[in-house]
Amino acid sequence: MRTAIVTDSTAYLTKDEREKHNIHMVPLSVVINNETYEEEVNITVGDFYDKVRNEKELPKTTQPPIGKFVTKFEELAKDYDEVITIHLSSGISGTYQGALQAGQMVENIDVYGFDSEIAAAMQGFYAIRAAQLAAEGKNAKEILPLLEEMRQTNGAYFIVHDLAHLQRGGRLSAAAALLGGLLQIKPVLHFENKVIEPFEKIRTRKKAKNRVEELLQQATEVHGALDVTIIDANCREETNEWKEQLQAKYPQCDFKLSYFGPVIGTHLGEGSIGMGWFKKKS
Repeated sequence: MRTAIVTDSTAYLTKDEREKHNIHMVPLSVVINNETYEEEVNITVGDFYDKVRNEKELPKTTQPPIGKFVTKFEELAKDYDEVITIHLSSGISGTYQGALQAGQMVENIDVYGFDSEIAAAMQGFYAIRAAQLAAEGKNAKEILPLLEEMRQTNGAYFIVHDLAHLQRGGRLSAAAALLGGLLQIKPVLHFENKVIEPFEKIRTRKKAKNRVEELLQQATEVHGALDVTIIDANCREETNEWKEQLQAKYPQCDFKLSYFGPVIGTHLGEGSIGMGWFKKKS
């Protein structure tokens, strides 16, 4: 039994990571001034933020056409018996449902879906773990329960520079965005029930980062060593410094840097940062 792992571009796995773990990717797209770009394919993170920095109109984001998934699954059917397809939260995108629909349209391969209920590097963690398990010879029915166990140890929080991006993109309620704007706060946000919700309302970025670190500390007390990722929307100098500070303070944890690419960056805005973790594999 050979099991393929598919994810979408919002996992923000580098090409090297995808090749190392044999992970297949289907891209989402952004539309800027009527030009469509497939993220991770024909637009870089730096180019995206340069293009939209002074634009008055928010770029549009689009999920992959079902046909792209059908094509990918049909290609995989030549070498694999089954697929686990792992996607960003179904609460903010129809990508997951599109992949499931495509799976029903292909023959000679079984397609199993996993809703990450999150996005960005945390979604990528699931894809990497699934690929590692598949490489060990485990099949989908063995891997999916292990991903659910993994879900129980995760934490993910992010801080946006401007709530207007989330509100205009329909990923945060107008009331929550208005409250943030009136108070000039830097709220800590998280995913709850598959959608983005305020976790705590904090007035400054420094205090918001300190609060996220407190949550990291609490997670180490519960789970011990963690795999941690620090994510940024084109503010790498800040997150690199934060990573160095935290690595020294929590030597039992492994830290890496990731990024909010064009699709997620459209909704969070430049300058956003995030942190997520899972319990390290024993």
